[in-house]
Amino acid sequence: MKGYPGHHPLARDAMAYVLAGGRGSRLRELTDNRAKPAVYFGGVSRIIDFALSNAINSGIRRIGVATQYKAHSLIRHMQRAWNFMRPERNESFDILPASQRIDEQHWYEGTADAVFQNIDIIEAHAPRYMVILAGDHIYKMDYELMLQQHVNSGADVTIGCLVVPRKDASEFGVMAVDGEDTITSFLEKPADPPGIPGKEDFALASMGIYVFDTEFLFEELRRDAETPGSSRDFGKDIIPYIVQHGKAVAHRFTASCIRAAEEIEEYWRDVARSMPISMPISTSPMSCPSSICTIATGRSGPTRSSRRRPNSCMMPRAGAARRYPR
Repeated sequence: MKGYPGHHPLARDAMAYVLAGGRGSRLRELTDNRAKPAVYFGGVSRIIDFALSNAINSGIRRIGVATQYKAHSLIRHMQRAWNFMRPERNESFDILPASQRIDEQHWYEGTADAVFQNIDIIEAHAPRYMVILAGDHIYKMDYELMLQQHVNSGADVTIGCLVVPRKDASEFGVMAVDGEDTITSFLEKPADPPGIPGKEDFALASMGIYVFDTEFLFEELRRDAETPGSSRDFGKDIIPYIVQHGKAVAHRFTASCIRAAEEIEEYWRDVARSMPISMPISTSPMSCPSSICTIATGRSGPTRSSRRRPNSCMMPRAGAARRYPR
């Protein structure tokens, strides 16, 4: 069984791979000319900056971003705001547009295919672990803690998850777990989501965050690419297969959510949805719902929790390579 040696952060051996090619059609006019991760947030920042800042502040220094739909605005932002990574410091930041790298007929066909088509680029960086992220969610999280659980549990894949009301869980990938949070089934947007043992009115919903050992991930991507009828998607194909044939473990957001001392509940938001997802969402002005965030205050960067005034956002500026306040 694998174990966490504890001699240095696992994030140093990890690569964050951000999936940022989504259309974001539910945002309507906001995504007429740009992908959803490129939508402005708080003035100068973009939605993707949350995932990128989380990675940097977790200690991850190898990052790849897969783009596809109307990517110019997103690519320009990343070139200007995230250009401080230096190869001489063993850092990298790769922007990976869909470019028919496998053949001349296919762009990225799904979330898993967006990783599969760039295996050779990932191999050049030789990460031991892969942290797969969605580029269109608003939250703060320390991925190092998720990496530690992944290694200590001996999982083939560790999946970030939220506790959500069961009546709202049909919009997500939903997992059933046993008493040790080992996933026993994974259903993509089920009509009747399974409840949490002991809390049947709630369900565990996937955050679209996955941690793999790199070699295992490559094996699964190659297997899936040769599977007829696969949609090349993590939630629909890769994860359900691993749940059935391997070991998948749930990582609860409460275990690694970054929050200020004044905040009681965790915060996560998919901006295209009509409601925030948490259990529950605080109405305190110290939390960060989109209605009172930096758009209202005119502040685009963080302040220390001890000095932070009400209604100020806690998102780091793009390129702010520092640890979050604990």
